Amino acid sequence: MKENIKMLSCLLMISVGAFAQKDKIKEAQSLFDKGNSQDALAILTKTEYLILNAPDEDKSDYYFLKGNVLKDLAVKNIDAANNFTLASQSYQDVFLYENESGKFKWTVKANMALKDMKGSLVNGAMEDFKAGKFKESADKSYKVYLFDKKDTINLCNAAASSINGKDYSAAVTYYELLKKINFSGKGVRYLATNKKTKEEDSFISPKARESAIQQGLYEKPRTESVPSKKIEVNNNLAYAYLEKKDYPKAESIYNYVLELDPNYVDAYVNLAYLKLQMKKDLTDEISSLGTTPSEMKKYDKLNAEKDDIARSAIPYLKKVLTLEPKNPDATKTLLGVYRSLDMNAEYNALKAGM
Repeated sequence: MKENIKMLSCLLMISVGAFAQKDKIKEAQSLFDKGNSQDALAILTKTEYLILNAPDEDKSDYYFLKGNVLKDLAVKNIDAANNFTLASQSYQDVFLYENESGKFKWTVKANMALKDMKGSLVNGAMEDFKAGKFKESADKSYKVYLFDKKDTINLCNAAASSINGKDYSAAVTYYELLKKINFSGKGVRYLATNKKTKEEDSFISPKARESAIQQGLYEKPRTESVPSKKIEVNNNLAYAYLEKKDYPKAESIYNYVLELDPNYVDAYVNLAYLKLQMKKDLTDEISSLGTTPSEMKKYDKLNAEKDDIARSAIPYLKKVLTLEPKNPDATKTLLGVYRSLDMNAEYNALKAGM
């Protein structure tokens, strides 16, 4: 009898919890309908534990509302990247519970909300980039990539935003991931002109573009090839390592870029810059030395090493001038290297040829 009483007590607790959960969903829905998404989220977050024992249909209602609330916050640019991720997780829960129950009440709307939110976040990342908010742009682009890993251009955008924002650690993470998934960016873009805005828009496929044209919304279709970004990805990755002073990795990747394109000027310029940065680091170390016998001995060793490093930059700069004889930066840098090494004949010859 006692066991039956205990069981009845548990059932009553579950029943009370279910009613409480439904009341909270209704309260949160009311706040959301009035535009108070943050208050609605507070209620949903505090009562989420009640959903554990609820029927799948109630769970679906809960997570669909939570997804909508988080989506609204993301669209309003309130902690957009994080709320986008949380919203997408909630919508995924809707798919899970409706699939288990076999009652597809919100699945279609949740899928549409995900697509709409992705578009809003992509646009938000672009606006942040234009406004110079590079970290925010990178975070949003990366969140979009995590949501849809087939759309790898968003990972590329996150890496580019990080480079522009001088967040070289994040840039290394994103570019290394691009290399790991063998990203090239090569493909085809299906474009058409929007009759209303007069701007070109890109379509996912020729069929999608044709549908928009048949609806009278677009005109002037054209298709363009998108070149591979493999060199750009590796060049930027090397630059990020260079700025982090990881010279061996940077040099290795620049050499790989030159294997892809032996005439890639930026790689030669940056390899020369790398050597001169190494020289600068040694110069700073030398200037910190004292006058003890051991430090003077170290001074002679580092000074000779410094000159050898400076000398190793010369072939890269000369290669740049072979490819671009009028490159002013390469010419100026090479003159500086010649002067620092007392290579007067070379200095005068280059100066005379300007």
